[in-house]
Amino acid sequence: MRIAVTIFLTDETITPTRIARELEQRGFAGLYLPEHTHIPVERTSPYPAGGDLPREYSRTLDPYVALAQAAAVTERLGLGTGITLAAQHDPIDLAKQIATLDHLSGGRFTLGLGFGWNVEEAADHGVEWRTRRELVRDRMGLMRSLWSEEPTAYDGKFGSVRASFAHPKPVQKPRGPVVGPRTLVGGMSGPKLFTHVCEYADGWMPIGGRGLSEAMPRLRTAWADAGRDPGALQVVPYAVQPSAGKLAHFAELGIEEVVVQLPPEDEAGVLRALDAYQAFVDGTGGGSGDGAGEGTR
Repeated sequence: MRIAVTIFLTDETITPTRIARELEQRGFAGLYLPEHTHIPVERTSPYPAGGDLPREYSRTLDPYVALAQAAAVTERLGLGTGITLAAQHDPIDLAKQIATLDHLSGGRFTLGLGFGWNVEEAADHGVEWRTRRELVRDRMGLMRSLWSEEPTAYDGKFGSVRASFAHPKPVQKPRGPVVGPRTLVGGMSGPKLFTHVCEYADGWMPIGGRGLSEAMPRLRTAWADAGRDPGALQVVPYAVQPSAGKLAHFAELGIEEVVVQLPPEDEAGVLRALDAYQAFVDGTGGGSGDGAGEGTR
């Protein structure tokens, strides 16, 4: 099983280059970064995990800039977002950022995609909350047209682009309906979420990994009903606090990659957490997982 990590990198934590080098040297599979453009002071959206919103949410580095730094100092480390708030981006600009990162990293990018939870943050981007899922689907359609090998126009409900020359192209080749980099949709299980997964993604990125025994058969059924290759479905539990038993259970479900949560700390604190997780990477079990809680994106 591949063990990747996620962390809120901020102006107060370990740097992108330092953690990327450390992860590659230790044999971790990837680095996934969350996204929040800003956190309005006046807000009514409750923090999904309960309690006060942690400090790091308002100090998060831009994931694409940070991942570009990580790409520049590594050769094998996977790079991903967990998650990109696509509704909050201009899709033409975002398509260029994604294609450039995938190109410069040699095809190492995973687009973790989500719909968000902070109503006020999204509203400042002009996002109407009730239609955000449709908006994300439309954004993906537009970006896929720009990633296509031949100039392809797109006319959607929320945006359009005329047939255009748009380079670089993502390194990763089309997979069924998926054009562009490996794409995983985050969110809670349900028919609406699974429709998105089956329509334009390679799989699902469930936070924490609870309830997968019940959810995965439903996703596999929806995937097959959509005409997708059963062997191609990927499920990547995200922001997991690992234990030997939990990882063994994921393996029994056919899961091949898990993203574990690191604390948003300085270099010393992050390295201690990596030490605790090293046995999972080495396949020797153990590791308490102390110092890394499950997060909410």
